[in-house]
Amino acid sequence: MTENSPAGHGFGIVGAGVIAAVHAEAIGMVPGARLVAVTDVVSESAKELAERYGCAAEPDLAALLARPDIDVVSICVPSGLHAEVGTQAVAAGKHLVIEKPVDVTLDAADRLIAAARAAGVVMTVISQHRFDTGLDELRRLLDSEALGRLLLGDASTKWYRTQGYYDSAAWRGTWAMDGGSLMNQGVHYVDLLRWCMGPVAEVTAVCATQAHKVEVEDTALAIVRFASGALGTIVSSTAVYPGFSQRLEITGTEGTVVVEDGRIVLRALRSGPPGPGEPGGPAEPAAAAAADAAARPAGIDPASHAAQIADLLRAVDQGREPAVTAESARETLAIVCAVYESARDGRTVVLSS
Repeated sequence: MTENSPAGHGFGIVGAGVIAAVHAEAIGMVPGARLVAVTDVVSESAKELAERYGCAAEPDLAALLARPDIDVVSICVPSGLHAEVGTQAVAAGKHLVIEKPVDVTLDAADRLIAAARAAGVVMTVISQHRFDTGLDELRRLLDSEALGRLLLGDASTKWYRTQGYYDSAAWRGTWAMDGGSLMNQGVHYVDLLRWCMGPVAEVTAVCATQAHKVEVEDTALAIVRFASGALGTIVSSTAVYPGFSQRLEITGTEGTVVVEDGRIVLRALRSGPPGPGEPGGPAEPAAAAAADAAARPAGIDPASHAAQIADLLRAVDQGREPAVTAESARETLAIVCAVYESARDGRTVVLSS
């Protein structure tokens, strides 16, 4: 295991693309964390990021992993390279923050998870919305069974990406390195849906490529049956102009909670006082323009990333599992892969328990 720097936990970032800046900002928000170095196969990109955040630019992955002042690595390379890069990092004894998804195939995810376990390092996969204020409150309501027996859960991501977004890098919009709208953009709310509703038993889906010249889907629709017997839907698209808030709706026998972009916009429970969105309840937050992320990939608030990174560091220091485990990220990936399989084969896909 590598040594911590005198300032706390030293971070390295692998990959200097759009999401790397979010990780750099988030690391800077976490007490006891500091960004030590970055690297990228495009050296100029690494140098630009390093200059922006006042850290070193290493010439390659091996040089970054050799630094004893780095004990945590953020993997921000294309999704299809997460396991390849991550296994090298854990072999060097580094803890891991993997940008979502864990990888684009279950085989790759399993290789990475097994390598991290064997190396004894702590690994988390970004699902930063679990740390949003609204999701924290929703989780408390679910844990207290305030919604009763769960009946229906819906996850919707209706975002917009231009053709230029996909054309900006050769790996974007490919099955091998990226996946489609569900794997890349919708995966966050798929994770939240599973986190709230429990394991998924089966999926029936259709996918289409409607507005972009890419090999992957830009629109995905799925009907979900949960192991509990509850039902649900998943909608994900990058073809919905101009882009709208991500939305999660959870309904039980005792009420409904609706979350948009991390905040509760409706809380209607049979018991207790009226909540947001109900007659007589507190004023619903003023309708605002959809979050920047709905329309542009760089428009992500780093605060929730910072909360998840802080949780990882506490897990390292306390010798425990992080709040978002690698295994839970694999379960989310299994749902996405099942959607793709169902759409491709035209049948319902049963997920193994």
